[in-house]
Amino acid sequence: MNVKKLLYILAFTLILSSMSATMFNIVLPKMGEEFGLSYSQVSWVSAIYLLVYAIASVVYGKLADLIKLKNLMTFGLVLFAIGSLIGLISQDYWMVIIARVLQASGAAVIPASAMIVPARYIPAERRGWALGITSSGLAIGNALGPIVSALLVSFAHWRWLFFLPLLLVFTLPLYRKYLGDEQGDGGKLDWIGGGLLAGTVASLMLAITFSDWRAAVLAAVFLLLFLFRISKADTPFVNPALFRNSRFSLSLTIAFVVMAISYSLPFLTPQLLADVHRLSPNLIGFAMVPGAAVAAILGRKAGRLADSRGNNALFSLAGGLLVTYFLLLSFFAGLPPVLVALFLVFGNVGQIFMQIAVSNTIAGTLPKEQMGIGMGLFSMVNFISGAVATGVYGKAIDQGATFRLNPFYDYADSYVYSNLYTLLAFVVLGVWTIYWICFRSGAPISPSAKNVKKQAAS
Repeated sequence: MNVKKLLYILAFTLILSSMSATMFNIVLPKMGEEFGLSYSQVSWVSAIYLLVYAIASVVYGKLADLIKLKNLMTFGLVLFAIGSLIGLISQDYWMVIIARVLQASGAAVIPASAMIVPARYIPAERRGWALGITSSGLAIGNALGPIVSALLVSFAHWRWLFFLPLLLVFTLPLYRKYLGDEQGDGGKLDWIGGGLLAGTVASLMLAITFSDWRAAVLAAVFLLLFLFRISKADTPFVNPALFRNSRFSLSLTIAFVVMAISYSLPFLTPQLLADVHRLSPNLIGFAMVPGAAVAAILGRKAGRLADSRGNNALFSLAGGLLVTYFLLLSFFAGLPPVLVALFLVFGNVGQIFMQIAVSNTIAGTLPKEQMGIGMGLFSMVNFISGAVATGVYGKAIDQGATFRLNPFYDYADSYVYSNLYTLLAFVVLGVWTIYWICFRSGAPISPSAKNVKKQAAS
């Protein structure tokens, strides 16, 4: 297997798949006008994608412990292509929704594989380098998504946004060539447990998206049934020993907070530039390019730093960059947009560095036979965290603020942004402290399969 070529193929795939996740946000108003729908109704184009993406990512993670990863990639990419074709020829809103469901159901194999491949095929001492390559692909895709969308819809119909993801089909022969024939031995697939977990995630994300307490109650019921199921099933969907692995559980909790922090960049920054600086969508997209471009370039260097100096060093550097970014905006969010774009370089680089450190840490806590489901859960946590974070940030912006946490901030029309950035700076400091205390060595920690089996038997 040529792992290096495989990683670059994964990075390219991540570019196109992450673009597909964000391109439609800009055209939601146009879609609403065409189909005669309100914004909340047409927002399902994005919400349903995120919902299915979160559920499917953990399912693919579990399946990767059971069957060949190349077969999973084949199924996922073909399903993604079918969804894109349906979207391209769609004439009614229900066809668009079906297209997005199929796209998400297929595309979820990509982030799951991007985490599994480095964890499964790369030695721990070089895993940071591998995660740096895949993370760079994600950063480039996030940067290009809004720009490509804005450019395309300026001369073509929004349905053509479904065309670009079809390019992923051309990577399929490469995956078939470079992925190995390894097949996991994770037991049988517990469909009941998987269904209960899917119900938990779906209900939770609906509760967050629509502030519905009934969905929250339903999520709690599904969660209790899921916990009961995995404690009784002979081959549970998730081995309870995975959560009794304290290092993994703690890493997953830290990852949840880290991703909530990270989502502030792609969510709050466009809101700030639109609400305070009155920039058009096109200009907002271009303002976000420098930070994402620098992050993509430095992503590989971050991976090498994690390999040579340990995750602690990378996490500390990432924390310092993020604190710098948040503090700068807590003081100067009202300054000209060009300065906001420059500040964003600190934020994007810190974000990608922290994601690599956390991914590397989580991979180091997992035994080989639990790698697929463990990294799948990590991917699912990312999306849930993003849904929670964007919901919180959105409500904060809607309510506004008449006071300022930073006494030196003078722009009264944007107190809410300064307050959020001030709070986020303190959250980063808190997470960094916990990480430093709990993972002092910064080196990947790989519990043996023997220890995990002992925990499962106890």
